[in-house]
Amino acid sequence: MSTGDMVVVAVFAACGGGVLALAGIAGLRQSRRIERTGTKAWALVKRSPGARDDEPSPPRPLLQFTTEDGRVVEIVSPVPATRRRPLRDGGTLLITYDPADPATVVVHNRERRLLDYGFIAAGALVALLALLLAGLVAR
Repeated sequence: MSTGDMVVVAVFAACGGGVLALAGIAGLRQSRRIERTGTKAWALVKRSPGARDDEPSPPRPLLQFTTEDGRVVEIVSPVPATRRRPLRDGGTLLITYDPADPATVVVHNRERRLLDYGFIAAGALVALLALLLAGLVAR
């Protein structure tokens, strides 16, 4: 690989790492903003309309809740069901929603902060590798 090719790869890797890190930061920031300024509500876990009883439950069922102004909102769960913490039909979850956009919710005790931190760490690692590559090219 020529020096010019290495520089191009380093620049693209640094940009990709920056995008990964920014995605993680944006996710954390949005979750924290909603938790700080949002409104709490209890959401009902529902099966998708038209789903049969003998079908396995979907990984992301519907959540239905009522806003402070009385609107009924139904959204797809922002977090998937897991074996340890299934989202069973008819169950309830505590959520915090954004009053300006009730479709934006954070499910309590199911936040995916680890995923956001993973994006930040992966982005920082890729950017660091790009810097090391650029340092090798400069020699």
